[in-house]
Amino acid sequence: MSLERLNQYRIMWVIVYFDLPTETKKDKRAYQDFRKALQKDGFRMMQYSVYFRHCNSRENAEVHKRRVKNQMPAKGNIIVFEITDAQFGRMEFYNGYKRTQSKENPQQLEMF
Repeated sequence: MSLERLNQYRIMWVIVYFDLPTETKKDKRAYQDFRKALQKDGFRMMQYSVYFRHCNSRENAEVHKRRVKNQMPAKGNIIVFEITDAQFGRMEFYNGYKRTQSKENPQQLEMF
């Protein structure tokens, strides 16, 4: 196994922030469809309208970013970006004044 594959600066996290309108039935449907597309692609909710996904490489992150872009509704604001595993690991999560544990990171799997 190569150290390059497990490098915390090569492993990426894709994060999607979105603020979509929900004023009409059509807007609500677009919002729901976008959320479902994110979940179907393996994204998990970090907070309302903030979803994240683990990717094994920058190339894999680009694939998932492209999928997000293909599912974007016509209205609303969406931010898609990636950070390294090292940066993600330095995030601090708080519930009120109490620090909480981050969501469990997926385990690295090797297929032979």
